[in-house]
Amino acid sequence: MADILIETRDGGHRRRGEARVAGSGFWLGLSMAAWDGLNVALLVHACGLAYSLMATGAMGFGDRTGELAAMLAAAFFLVNMLRGRYQIGHYLSAKGQIGPAVSAWTVTLLVFVVFVFLAKVAGDFSRATILLTYLAGLPALAASRALLARAVAAGSQAGHIATQRVVVVGYEAQAMSFLERHKPWRLGTAIVEVALIRPAGTDPAGARRLQADLAAAAALCRHHCCDAVYIAVPWSDQDAIDACVTAFMNTPVAIHLAPEKVLDGFARPHIVSTGSLSTLRLTRPALTGAEIAAKRTFDLAVGCLALMLLLPLFAVIALLIRLDSPGPVLFRQRRHGFNQQPFRIFKFRSMTTTDDGSVIRQATKGDTRITRIGRFLRRTNLDELPQLLNVIAGQMSLVGPRPHALAHDREFERKIALYARRHNVKPGITGWAQVNGLRGETDTDEKMAARVACDLWYIDNWSFSLDLAILFRTVFSAKAFRNAG
Repeated sequence: MADILIETRDGGHRRRGEARVAGSGFWLGLSMAAWDGLNVALLVHACGLAYSLMATGAMGFGDRTGELAAMLAAAFFLVNMLRGRYQIGHYLSAKGQIGPAVSAWTVTLLVFVVFVFLAKVAGDFSRATILLTYLAGLPALAASRALLARAVAAGSQAGHIATQRVVVVGYEAQAMSFLERHKPWRLGTAIVEVALIRPAGTDPAGARRLQADLAAAAALCRHHCCDAVYIAVPWSDQDAIDACVTAFMNTPVAIHLAPEKVLDGFARPHIVSTGSLSTLRLTRPALTGAEIAAKRTFDLAVGCLALMLLLPLFAVIALLIRLDSPGPVLFRQRRHGFNQQPFRIFKFRSMTTTDDGSVIRQATKGDTRITRIGRFLRRTNLDELPQLLNVIAGQMSLVGPRPHALAHDREFERKIALYARRHNVKPGITGWAQVNGLRGETDTDEKMAARVACDLWYIDNWSFSLDLAILFRTVFSAKAFRNAG
């Protein structure tokens, strides 16, 4: 978007955005659908060619390859269209593209299988080609979506892609603050006009001036054939909001109330309607009831299986600890769990001390309190394994923010904003912070703030696939073992 220019007109003010619009929502959606269709068609033909080469040693396509490509491409398009995936908002970041692409491709295959079964034409298609196409499509279509998202995001941020033309109308301070904070031209929106209005005040002349400003803004909206209007006035100024809504009700545009600054601190504010009551929900519980049940089921199944398989290892570690130094095999310490409910965490003892008071000194690199076997256990994360007992008991989850000693919780709550939000989910044996190398000693507030930022990101972006990815990285990623003391 080019610079916003200030103009004056009869004592009033207006700001004009010279936006470059290289597309509309319809054409962009059509381009995305064509991209998907092309990728699916190429994928089917490539897999058909590969199977022919493996099966017969000759390169060629089956008689129904083109028909298979057309049917899968059409099914993939319909699945994505019904899910509303052909909207620019889904492609402003390359992150989060894998899950939707994989699920849409899986549903596509199921739809295709049901269709050919009901049509009694399943025997007309090569099952090997279909299976190969599905398996190859999982990484291929995920990568294709990520590439598409990068292109759309780059074009949107450069101002070359916009799906709607917008007029921003409001007081100068609120309108400029809204534009500076949100930069809507980077989100596929072309700001074609910023029409500034003046408060009506209490005198009739002020009311007439406001009506004139709004009439001019409505005329601008019609002139530019805009798609939407953003009203940028304080939410407390109900009279001004009513006047703005009334002025634009007779124009064919969507009317939006620009967000107040307070909403910037919340990731997904949402209007919730219950009967005639509508509220602006700023946050929701981190997990829904169904998500909590699914996560708990997974924790129980994996936790019990892992405990049974690891019992021989537990016995060996317990024997080594008893031979290495005097003291108990297990270390128990009070921690905060879900909703700040205290519980006692289990760990293999790795130090000569078992502090659990109001003052607890963290383990540091080269700490003399760490035993010989304890150093190995901490470096390999094996000291955390007894927390499977906490998982089975329902006090912890396999994945979640790592719990800290109560003394450390009290200290960091005073220093780090929203630190206590970590307790809105169950703590975990491993977590997003740990697989990103943020574990071990937190000798500075900055280190703990970085860990807390990762924990809050996990809470706001939880998914079952994210838990699986964290568990995988806990075992196989070198970052998960970094900074172990």
